[in-house]
Amino acid sequence: MLAGRRIGILAGLALSVSASALGSAYASEPTTPPAPGAVPAEGKIKYVARDSILEFKALPEYHEPEWVTEKYVKTGKLPPVKDRLPKEPLVFKTGNMPDGIGVYGDTMRHVIGGRPEGWNYGAGQTQGWGGIDIGLSECLTRTAPLFQVEAKDTEPLPNLARSWDWSKDGHTLTMHLVEGAKWSDGVAFNADDVMFYWDDEVVDPNVSPLNGATAETFGVGTTLKKVDDYTVEWTFKDAFPKQYLYAMAYGTFCPGPAHILKPQHPKYSKNTYEQFKNAFPPEYMNIPVMGAWVPVEYRPDDIIVLRRNPYYWKVDEKGNQLPYLNELHYKLSTWADRDVQAVAGAADFSNLEQPENFVASLKRAADKDAPARLAFGPRLIGYNLRMNFSANGWGNPDERGQAIRELNRNEDFRKGITMALDRKALGDSLVKGPFTAIYPGGFSSGTSFYDRNSTVYYPFDIEGAKAELAKAGLKDTDGDGFVNFPAGTAGGKNVEIVMLVNNDYGTDKSLAEGVVGQMEKLGIRVVLNGLNGTQRDASQYSGRFDWLIRRNEQELTSVVQNTVQLAPVGPKTSWDHRAPESGVVDLMPFEKELVDIVNKFVSSSDNDERASLMKTFQKISTEHVYNIGLTEYPGALIINKRFSNIPQGTPIFMFNWAEDSIVRERVFVAADKQQKYELFPDQLPGKPGDKGPTN
Repeated sequence: MLAGRRIGILAGLALSVSASALGSAYASEPTTPPAPGAVPAEGKIKYVARDSILEFKALPEYHEPEWVTEKYVKTGKLPPVKDRLPKEPLVFKTGNMPDGIGVYGDTMRHVIGGRPEGWNYGAGQTQGWGGIDIGLSECLTRTAPLFQVEAKDTEPLPNLARSWDWSKDGHTLTMHLVEGAKWSDGVAFNADDVMFYWDDEVVDPNVSPLNGATAETFGVGTTLKKVDDYTVEWTFKDAFPKQYLYAMAYGTFCPGPAHILKPQHPKYSKNTYEQFKNAFPPEYMNIPVMGAWVPVEYRPDDIIVLRRNPYYWKVDEKGNQLPYLNELHYKLSTWADRDVQAVAGAADFSNLEQPENFVASLKRAADKDAPARLAFGPRLIGYNLRMNFSANGWGNPDERGQAIRELNRNEDFRKGITMALDRKALGDSLVKGPFTAIYPGGFSSGTSFYDRNSTVYYPFDIEGAKAELAKAGLKDTDGDGFVNFPAGTAGGKNVEIVMLVNNDYGTDKSLAEGVVGQMEKLGIRVVLNGLNGTQRDASQYSGRFDWLIRRNEQELTSVVQNTVQLAPVGPKTSWDHRAPESGVVDLMPFEKELVDIVNKFVSSSDNDERASLMKTFQKISTEHVYNIGLTEYPGALIINKRFSNIPQGTPIFMFNWAEDSIVRERVFVAADKQQKYELFPDQLPGKPGDKGPTN
């Protein structure tokens, strides 16, 4: 039935193209985008060697905060610190710490606009974003600090996987896990945790981990098995696919505590999958984590408090168990309020990513008495208009929705849409000044893989855009100012497009409203479907959208991270072109080229070849208008001046968000600058499920 309807739509679109439309003036010639201008107050990155950051080794002695020893070790509530650490803990090297060995104490106060669903990250629950999940989670590898490593030296850092070995043929990767590390409740971490995440969350089709990990994220046909308690073995179809080491970092391979989660999973209980997902609501305190801090307090619409993990498995070179900071706060407010409070000194940290706050924040930070310092990074925040390209059933579209998908797959239509966008006006609507830049789509201009000469830009030309729509078979047949479907397609009604947008962010909504207005001038009616973050994600992942506004993810900013999301290399890897239940993705011809490029990139270890492949990808992607860029701009890291060990030039988003890039577990406050912000001084996390910390 679907195939027959699709043929009918295609025929209707083709037959409606008149000779006059085919002969009409063509649009402006494609060109390269204007070179972006300089970013004000830009922080410069200080590059270091990859092996200068950390290592695994035993040290002669270990230390912890004095109050932990006095209140917990000497009273028998905790084993000595050396017995809580692995045989060879992860050691951060002093030479890579901007301010050296730190001291214990103080709190980092965050403000976030999200709200927690619960603590079951592997089953798809958000903890509220803003760095909470990053503070709780540890993953097999780590990439966030790599922003300071030269591209030729870039490879994910070891983390829960302390080392790995490739077989001679490159199809097998043996990973050695950190031995003797423990969850925050003292239970041993081992390969069972890794295998539960893989078998019962990533591979289980009824579970969707928070950041969208699927089996295809790690390569079609990839398998993982346990060798022993501290060894797992990957098997890949391709030889030496080192690219997947990036997918083993945040947020797609961060295992949860199997000893807590497994009893709730439907495979091992009578629970439904929905009951499993919701088994650990926000009120459930002291969930075991491998991260540096544990949630001990949750007050709805008020605050989330995390306290130091007494079993954390990382130290500095003097043997001081990390983290240095005792407590993290997450004030539950709005994302815009995060910037305001950080600049004012009422909070300590913000990723300044809402451009409407740029000018005021810059002025405030320029004051010599300002409590916070501010530095912009490269232009790595970009927004795209993405079209649903699935014409074979993903999301079960009705007749109108199916007709829109056929239009989305029509290159003349896509060219008309991109040429009707006044990108300068969209950028100026967010912030005046030298911040925003023309962004046609494809890679962010701030990534090392960006090549301007390989980027095809169709300039703003409303008359040319209308000519492209005519070539696509769209005319205003009823004279109301909006183009209609051809007779016999969707009843010949006006072309009406429903665009999914995230209601949690003012920037997303402003851009969406700008697109609606500009499309109206083209004769396209766009209706907004504004949803909050979790509802919006559910609509996207299930294919229930025509278009969507999406902020760029890591595949467009670092390129080496989550690379498989660049194209539909598997049934679920693409953000906007996935397979229905049949498991088949109906690739367009140029998409097949993109898939081939991505697969070659993933399997290549030749940096020159990889750079060349991505130039070709950028040209094909932008020439065929694969994703439609709206605007791009830099973000700025705002952090209170009392904090030390903040790496120079830290971008707010590249391999990961700045909360991870600054390596919070080694951030400290000098003794003479410490404040009394701790809500639970001298207390540690309690037992899983208990209310609050231990006293």
